[in-house]
Amino acid sequence: MNLAGRLRAELAASEGAPVPFPGDSREIVTEPGVAAAVLIAVTDRPEPGLILTQRPETMRRHPGQVAFPGGRVDPEDGGAIAAALREAEEEIDLDPAQVEIIRMLAPYRTVTGFDVTPVLGVIPPDLPLTPHDREVAAVFELPLAYALDAANRVERRVMFEGRERRYFETMWGERRIWGATAAMLANLAARLA
Repeated sequence: MNLAGRLRAELAASEGAPVPFPGDSREIVTEPGVAAAVLIAVTDRPEPGLILTQRPETMRRHPGQVAFPGGRVDPEDGGAIAAALREAEEEIDLDPAQVEIIRMLAPYRTVTGFDVTPVLGVIPPDLPLTPHDREVAAVFELPLAYALDAANRVERRVMFEGRERRYFETMWGERRIWGATAAMLANLAARLA
């Protein structure tokens, strides 16, 4: 069975399992958030990897953070999958035709009010990816096994707006993967366990 088939089978086997980390917001949220989507692109190789980006330090929001390619769902997108593919093409020049969509995963609510839908897809290995210099400082591949291993994930706490917030953090060399990106990886790990 190829990688896409294995991922589909593993996700189907865990269908209906509760989402361990639904979001950063601990209070009851009744208002819908801003719709957003990210592409969790898995490279189809013997040791699969995940495509991640690092935002420039000059960005007004989330400077220097590691993230999946993604952003707001625009009205003309027609949904999360189209938005994730559009954003990946804009940010790292990933041709949407190269992405085999596996499925959408459970949305994640950020403390800043975004409802982020992760879109899981498989891409061929070693595609030439070119970062858009205003939005992306670097593109890198993180081994999937490393990303999903709970031993590589630490829970941290911080005071934010007068409240204690918990978040995950994974270090990969000098790169710090934390917050919503790390939580979405923890959710994926729980589904693929």
